[in-house]
Amino acid sequence: MTISSVLSTKDKIGYGLGDMASALVWQTATLFLAYFYTDVFGLPAAIMGTMFLVVRAVDAFVDPCIGALVDRTQTRHGRFRPWLLWFAIPFGVSCIITFYVPDAGATAKILYACVTYAILSFIYSAINVPYCAMPGALTMDPHERHSLQSWRFGLSFIGGLIVTVIALPLVAHLGAGNDQKGYFYAMSMMGVLGIFLFFGCFFMTRERFTPRNDSSGSLLSDLKLLAGNTQWRIVFVFNILLLTAVVTRGSATMYYVKYVLQRPDMVFTFIVSGMIAALSGALLSARLLGKFDRVRAYQWTIITFVVFAALIFIIPPTQVWLIFGLNIVFSFIQNLTTPLQWTMFSDVVDYEEHRSGRRLDGLVFSTALFAIKFGLALGGAVVGWVLGAVDYAPNQAAQSATVLTTINALFTLIPCLLFICMVLLLTRYKLNSQVADSIAQDLIRKRGDSESDTAPQTAPDFNNTGVTR
Repeated sequence: MTISSVLSTKDKIGYGLGDMASALVWQTATLFLAYFYTDVFGLPAAIMGTMFLVVRAVDAFVDPCIGALVDRTQTRHGRFRPWLLWFAIPFGVSCIITFYVPDAGATAKILYACVTYAILSFIYSAINVPYCAMPGALTMDPHERHSLQSWRFGLSFIGGLIVTVIALPLVAHLGAGNDQKGYFYAMSMMGVLGIFLFFGCFFMTRERFTPRNDSSGSLLSDLKLLAGNTQWRIVFVFNILLLTAVVTRGSATMYYVKYVLQRPDMVFTFIVSGMIAALSGALLSARLLGKFDRVRAYQWTIITFVVFAALIFIIPPTQVWLIFGLNIVFSFIQNLTTPLQWTMFSDVVDYEEHRSGRRLDGLVFSTALFAIKFGLALGGAVVGWVLGAVDYAPNQAAQSATVLTTINALFTLIPCLLFICMVLLLTRYKLNSQVADSIAQDLIRKRGDSESDTAPQTAPDFNNTGVTR
């Protein structure tokens, strides 16, 4: 790799600030938005659920369109960073207006909720698709990208911790008994902080590698091209499995602590300790796994944390502190892999450029976000379907043995089954460290050649990668 591929600590922190900003909204939406809509805003639960479903469906079309626009962007600031500049303020404002409760009739409030939630989802995609696609423009070194993603998710978890720890106390303090005002003022502060963090990301990073701007293909042709990429198909399914597993386990956590461990007083401590362990895992990922082949490291790390999850299932719930400790270890090991997950998408982008001559950063990462959103929706649905199948009754101190075993399985064995499927899927993934490094080096060489040769380039030869198309 060339020296220009090496990133400074400033670059990595600057890039991580972007995901810290996103985490402020993402974690808020995950933890509080449903409760806010039903118990503070006054939205009927059925309408809220329908609104979430419809907006997610629209997202399926919006994200690839944004990705296609990103791939066709060309400015003096680069291809991806300008989007942070353009949408930082709309990002913060959309967060603020989403948590405002208008003094209006029932129909007008429903309309307001639908419009503002749709705006929030659109703006989130508009700033996160280019943000997630930036690593390929910051460095061509796959090892540096791994380190970059470690910093990203470390700062992201810090943003999530900020929301988890201070959001509700802030609501109570600023609202002084009025939750509508409390949520509005608290989320206004989060939105403003998010604006400054995205500005920080813009000013502290620099796009070093800008591929030739090629708008000759249509969105449909680019999608067909991507669909023919075997490695993209594997990564796409892999991420659906991953997010379904993670969300299933996360959604079952409160049920597990409240009913299986019978320690509702420990829910906050259980969740926050897991988040701190996850933060540590993400930050240490490059240091602990960077010397190994990424694909093999990913497989063995999954197998390791699956063992810890299985132990949690069989340990008697009376052993609360042992389970508490195992959950911390599980969270640490599981999040060693989070930076690797996103490094895989950058490798797929490089492979597509090497395979077809088209660099589709925006489109690849937009499909990544779609896979993640689909996994989020599916994971939440799995918990609802499974609990419904065993006749779970909410707020009963004593649940049946069948319900308790089912909750335990949702927290441990069912996610483990999906994790094992991911290990098997990785056996077909060919972009290991050696292949990814070889492709990156070849792309650097070809770009260097193109600067001194303006003649049309022929499609590159892919036979030396050992990867089928």
